[in-house]
Amino acid sequence: MAVEVKVTSVLQKVTGAKVVRGEGGTVGELLSDLDGRYPGFKQQIMQDGALHRFVNIYLNDEDIRYLDQLGTRLKDGDTISILPALAGGA
Repeated sequence: MAVEVKVTSVLQKVTGAKVVRGEGGTVGELLSDLDGRYPGFKQQIMQDGALHRFVNIYLNDEDIRYLDQLGTRLKDGDTISILPALAGGA
C-alpha cells in the first residue's frame, strides 16, 4: 500500500523531506519500509519494538493508540503523521 508520511523536523534530518512515501499493509510494516529507505528512522521513534511514549502516530487524523497500534491496517492513499507528544505549560 502506498502511503504518504508527514514527519517533523527531527525525522526530516533522517528523511531529508517533510513528506515521504512508504509502503506496508500495517503501520508496523510501513515503519520497517521507511527504516529500509532511511536507515535510522525507526531508531528515532521506537525502542525494543515499541513506540517511544512521546511519539504520536496518526492515520488520517486518528491516533493509532486507539486503533490497533502498530497493527493498524493501511490502504492506498492513507496519510500518516508522526508527531512528538507535547507536554508542559502552566
